Amino acid sequence: MNEIELAHVNDVDRCLEIIDSGKKFQNDQGFTEWTDDYPNRESILEDILANKGFVLRVDGIIAGYLRIDFTGMPYYKEILGDWHTEEPYATVHSFAIAEEYRNQGLASIALELVERLTYACQIYGVRLDTALENERMKHILKKNNYQICGKVNFKGADRVAFDKVLKEKF
Repeated sequence: MNEIELAHVNDVDRCLEIIDSGKKFQNDQGFTEWTDDYPNRESILEDILANKGFVLRVDGIIAGYLRIDFTGMPYYKEILGDWHTEEPYATVHSFAIAEEYRNQGLASIALELVERLTYACQIYGVRLDTALENERMKHILKKNNYQICGKVNFKGADRVAFDKVLKEKF
């Protein structure tokens, strides 16, 4: 069974392992979206304590980590383009699947579970951004009917912005 749930403090090591594996995977793909400085143990712990750190579990085992925020992102206010979603919206960041679970469709499953959670909170839009070079994530988002909205700038780096309007009940 696949589910997302709030991460717990005792999950930090596994979450960090997944994020670090994601950083290596990005480097192997020829780009750097995440640095040595972020995401890190402290940011993951902050997310968990703020009830924004989530894990994807597959048959009870942590297979992924993601940050879900329902309070919006300040840098999303300035977009070169247009959002299709309105406020409030959910954002997903620091999204990674453990190396041993890659290529099994779990990123798509995690996105669907995020959408279900978001809809259950009576929020009808999800926004994400990713590095211009992150072809794999862009493919996953397009495959799951996320639309390109334009570009946003995060800490001096342009990023492709995506969103999805949640129209249907889950």
